Amino acid sequence: MEIDIISEDENPMLHRSDVRFEIVHEEATPSRLSVRDSLAAKLNKDSDEVVVHELDTKFGMRKTVGYAKVYESPDFARDIEQDYMLDRNKIEGAEADADAEAEEA
Repeated sequence: MEIDIISEDENPMLHRSDVRFEIVHEEATPSRLSVRDSLAAKLNKDSDEVVVHELDTKFGMRKTVGYAKVYESPDFARDIEQDYMLDRNKIEGAEADADAEAEEA
């Protein structure tokens, strides 16, 4: 799987970069988590700072175009992103931390 960055736009107000990328793959469309980990490695970021929003593969093609938001820290991602998007990207939210503390008590 090879990732090429198409565009990267800074968004300082929300402490993130909006990244459009293209993936060339040999097998089936890669999973959201494998794309997130590969993109984080390419951008020298932690995988909890990358939220993949969109993956689009045309039928029969070995090329996927995607859109991700890369935050400055995982805390900014938890504060800004919606819960369902955090769940899709397997990023632990503040609710999970509160639930874990409640279970311990």
